[in-house]
Amino acid sequence: MPTRRLSPIALLAALLSPAVGAAPLPDGFVYLRAVAPDIPQDMRYFGSHNFIGRPIDGYQAPECILTGQAAAALKAVQGDVAAAGLRVKVFDCYRPTRAVAHFVRWSQDVADQQMKAEFYPHIDKADFFRLGYVAARSGHSRGSTVDLVLEPAAAGPTPVPAVSDQPLVACTAPQGQRFPDSPLDFGTGFDCMDPLSHPDSTAVPAAAQHHRAQLAQAMERHGFRSLPEEWWHFTLKAEPFPQTYFDFPVTAPGVGSE
Repeated sequence: MPTRRLSPIALLAALLSPAVGAAPLPDGFVYLRAVAPDIPQDMRYFGSHNFIGRPIDGYQAPECILTGQAAAALKAVQGDVAAAGLRVKVFDCYRPTRAVAHFVRWSQDVADQQMKAEFYPHIDKADFFRLGYVAARSGHSRGSTVDLVLEPAAAGPTPVPAVSDQPLVACTAPQGQRFPDSPLDFGTGFDCMDPLSHPDSTAVPAAAQHHRAQLAQAMERHGFRSLPEEWWHFTLKAEPFPQTYFDFPVTAPGVGSE
């Protein structure tokens, strides 16, 4: 019987998976920091700087967890963009289904508009499902989807969000006015629920279009596909759990899961 040869990325994922077993993650999942410790993590749903305005159910630690295959592919993306003096920074990775349920409950409470001025200044919250900004199921819960941005390799840490008594700035505002998710202009902020966030929008500056294309091309070279509504969202094409939606919490390495 012939021996099946693994691709370099699949082989790397297989080698790394048992090596990062400090925490009892489900089989096939790894902590990104164990695979690619040089990738910065700015995990927005652990804190309050997100479109809901408070920590999201299931995020017990600011950690990026992915399937071994997705983590290995993202490490390859990091090596790719490093040649241009850049790096990737992640905002969200694996997302428990309880977090998705939190999003759905929030979307149904139309009176809760706490973060509208920043994250959906021009969109009616009642239209979120129809427009694809909130869904009852998320590819993130399958473990091979990641939200991310490019930034210069020498970039400093993401600044602390504005204090609560300062006004929110629209995610569609020009670079330099909105919250600085990256020193590079991508046309909108992360999680900006607006047509300007569509990857193919020509209404954003030329520099933003260039950076979006640069990110998308690097991700596609390493097996990811994009989402039509969000320039920051990518899913591994050959994801290992295409029909499974997980609900274990996001914990720190060494901390047990439910």
